[in-house]
Formats: sequence, structure tokens, C-alpha cells
Amino acid sequence: MTIIRHELKQSRISLIIWTVAIGFLLAVCIFMFPEMKGEMEEVNDVFSSMGSFTQAFGMDKVNFGTLLGFYAVECGNILGLGGAFFASLCAISVLSKEEKERTAEFLFTHPVSRVRVVAEKLISVLLQIVILNAVVYAIAVLSIAFIGETVPWQEITLMHTAYLLLQLELAGVCFGVSAFLRRGSIGTGLGIAVIMYFLNIIANLTESAEFLKYITPFGYADGAEIVRNVSLDMNMIAIGILFAVIGISAGFVKYCRKDIP
Repeated sequence: MTIIRHELKQSRISLIIWTVAIGFLLAVCIFMFPEMKGEMEEVNDVFSSMGSFTQAFGMDKVNFGTLLGFYAVECGNILGLGGAFFASLCAISVLSKEEKERTAEFLFTHPVSRVRVVAEKLISVLLQIVILNAVVYAIAVLSIAFIGETVPWQEITLMHTAYLLLQLELAGVCFGVSAFLRRGSIGTGLGIAVIMYFLNIIANLTESAEFLKYITPFGYADGAEIVRNVSLDMNMIAIGILFAVIGISAGFVKYCRKDIP
């Protein structure tokens, strides 16, 4: 547990900043809804007639004039992208930073196996993601209640569950990549998250590219689809879990065999 505590202590500022930033933007977005509610019918008509742009962001699947439609599109993008960036950045550096900062030699002089080091570092990443999502979920629910709207518990919970799974999948993939890096790469983590986001946009634009939804975690974390179906796509989630497991397994195997100077 020592390594977990150390990692959480080292990352506490980053966790606080990301949590506050995502929670604040989410709350501001929700507080804007009552002011825009009276004009939403016209806004919905405009967005529904924007062709490819409408399809790309799923605005053709929901009524933008309702709280759920508004939340799925606007708030979903904030939490989806923000959470993806946070999870990727956490995981991409958690192993490689020991070599970059030249602390690996000190770490491995202690009576602790590499397997335990890797396991505790992974747990610290997962805990940070869970903490961020728990706080943001509470902020979202309280903000909706504060503006006088009825909280759509089922849909909101399903959406936030999907975003949590999205972040865990990206963290698993980036965790595996981190074991192969020697100097760390923030750009690599952000790049993976951005690529996955745009793969989902491409899949929304054309039916011939719908298979991409089975590659990107944004495929099952599409707020518009969740609101419309009031369910999660378990097939996509199962594939996402498989990708995460492969990434984590690769991270364990590579790091435990790695020649660390």
C-alpha cells in the first residue's frame, strides 16, 4: 500500500485540478440550460439540419431541447473528452516516469517485487479515475437538482457509467504503452485519446465505418445513443474490457522483464 499512497500523494494536485475543471465546466453547462430552455426549440431545429455535423455529434438522435438531450451532447463531450485526457495522462506516465526521473534504481532497492510495484501503480491510477468520476457524478446530480429539474437517475447513471468504463479502458491501454516507454510521453497519451474520439466521429458520419465503434471506447459512451436506448451496448463494452485487459497484461509482462538502467 506504500506505493499506492505515494502515487496518490504525488498526483493529488493533478487530480484536484482535473476534477475541479471538469466538475466546474459540467456545472456551468447545466446552469446554462434554464436560460436556453425557452429558445431550445429553435436551436434544436438548427442543429438537426446541419447534416454531417449533426450526425458526427449524435444530435440527430436526441431532442436538444430537453435536459437529457442537452446533457448527452454538451455535458457528454465535456466529461467524455476531459475524462479521457485525464485517464490517458495518468496511465501513460505511471510506469515510464521511474526511468525518466531516474528513480527506478532507488525504488527497486527496496524489498518489493516488480509485480507488486506494477500492481500498486495500476491500482493508484484506477483509484484516481474512480475518485474523479464519483465527484463529477455528485456535482452533475446536485447541479440538475439546483436548477429545479427532475434528476433522470437511470439515464444519468448509465451515461456516467459508460464514461467511467471509457476512462478505465483508455487507462488500461495507455498503462500497457507506458511500460514500453523510457522517457514518458504526454503526447502519446493525449494522441491515443484524440484518435479514439475522432474514430467515433468518423463512425457516426458513415455507415461503412460503423465497425470503428467496436475499436473506440467512445462507441459505447455515446450519450445520445444511451439516452435513446436507455441501455449500454454490452458487446462493445466486452470488447473494450478485452482491450484494457490486453493493455494491462502487456504492461505487466514488459515491465517485469524490462532492463531498467
